[in-house]
Amino acid sequence: MSCPFLREQPVAEVARIIRRAFQINRVLRDRQDPLAQRESVIVERYRFSREGVIYIINLLEPHIKCSTRRSQALTTSQTVCIALRFFASGTFLYTTGDAENLVKSAVCRAIRKVYLALKQFLGVFVVFPSHSRPQVVKQNFFAIAGFLNVIGAIDCTHIPIKAPPGPNEGDFVNRKGVHRVNVQMVCDSMFHITNVEAKWPGSVHDSRIFRESHLCTLFECDRGYACRQYFMTPFPDPKPGPQTRYNAALARTRARIEMTFGQLKERFQCLKSLRVAPDRACDIIVACAILHNIATIRKERIPVVGVQPDDDLQPVHLDQPSGRAARDRIVEHHF
Repeated sequence: MSCPFLREQPVAEVARIIRRAFQINRVLRDRQDPLAQRESVIVERYRFSREGVIYIINLLEPHIKCSTRRSQALTTSQTVCIALRFFASGTFLYTTGDAENLVKSAVCRAIRKVYLALKQFLGVFVVFPSHSRPQVVKQNFFAIAGFLNVIGAIDCTHIPIKAPPGPNEGDFVNRKGVHRVNVQMVCDSMFHITNVEAKWPGSVHDSRIFRESHLCTLFECDRGYACRQYFMTPFPDPKPGPQTRYNAALARTRARIEMTFGQLKERFQCLKSLRVAPDRACDIIVACAILHNIATIRKERIPVVGVQPDDDLQPVHLDQPSGRAARDRIVEHHF
């Protein structure tokens, strides 16, 4: 029974006292600062530590900073973090926009700003044969399996894209019948990407990509010989003894590029399926390669690499007489 002399019910007053005792103070984060998070949350969202994200912000700020705050323009840190979140998650643009309380068009513009700005640093962070001296690169590769004079491991990987409109749509269909971009990369023994060719449709053979790449031209011009002499391939039917040991050492050495692909795709999940036009997909791939090198140089956390799906690529076989002669000399003297 209620008391006429009390303004509140006694039970309600007791409940209010109990709630006040167990109340947790709300912590309001600054929405203008995407780095106002715990370190573990930042690494999970952006694949970089707080210091790494700040480094990228300072690196790109001259190229993406808005000249005015008119219409509540995005800050440089917001723009970079939106792009990193998309690269890391590979989710839809509107999903990224919902997470950042932005419309899809603003997210698209922010991502485009960042990957175009990153492309300007391609020659800074992607250097062949490496940022280290060639002799150091060779020594590091030799320590893997005893393979001499290696300055890079090369391979191609397919990046899925959505079917592009127009008459060239069929060019992007690979042997599995899906639309892909075929990307050639070279890495060193420390998983740094030292060369990237991201412009070829999925139907193009790996051998053609290599023959028409800047890397092949570089060898022909600098060495005065056909680049195939420096392209080591395995014995198709090895005999027991030196040839078998050669193939085993070659496989262990070139595994570095497969491991680099695994780290790259796990760090940036967007590379598992790009729902953009082919030209933009190629720009994003190059940007992710640059970000991968930045993360590797800065010793950011290495993602856990699971079993990667088979790309079903055609092996790059440029088995010319000069290349076979070089391979035979290696087997004869070192295996």
